[in-house]
Amino acid sequence: MAILLVDDHPLLRLGLARVLEQGLEGLAIVQAGSGEEALLRVAEQVPGLVIMDYELPGISGLETTRRLRQRLPQLRVLFFSEHRELGLVRQALDAGACGFLSKDAEPGVVLEAVRRVLSGHAYIEQSLATELALQVPGSHARLQGLTPREIEIFRLLAKGSSSRVIARQLCLSSKTVSNYLTLLKSKLQVGSQAEMVHLAIETGLLKRVA
Repeated sequence: MAILLVDDHPLLRLGLARVLEQGLEGLAIVQAGSGEEALLRVAEQVPGLVIMDYELPGISGLETTRRLRQRLPQLRVLFFSEHRELGLVRQALDAGACGFLSKDAEPGVVLEAVRRVLSGHAYIEQSLATELALQVPGSHARLQGLTPREIEIFRLLAKGSSSRVIARQLCLSSKTVSNYLTLLKSKLQVGSQAEMVHLAIETGLLKRVA
């Protein structure tokens, strides 16, 4: 069985590959350094599991997951990211991921997550699953009317990405992204970039910088 590791850091891919090879038998590890390369690898050979980073050069891990799942709805994807914001966990699950794991997880936890996802179950790292379960319903009501695509663009805009950069990452036109910006300001009832950043932090889509 093949597992595709998608991350732009070669040393991290190497370390993760060793953990998997030492803990699981009969694996063929395939690697990709970007979303575009991941799409090519899956076209060549459909893996049993894709372990996906969130932030990648070019198209994001979210967009890559959406495209893979549109092409292969049965494909299982486990996010493996340094980001732990609950908003990002929700985005990953909405995009079709079967689980979410942080990069500071112990090797044993990584192996447990991979085994569970390969056996057909979902897996969310315990601390993140607890935080999700303890959240007050409706606490992020302002985001409930947004589509997954709108939430992704909202986060990128709040991070300071320009419409041109977002368009390139998501394979959209700059005009389409500008239209999304206008729609988001209306839906979220914000009038400035600063308000957008504040709301993104408040809802957990961005970390507050100390």
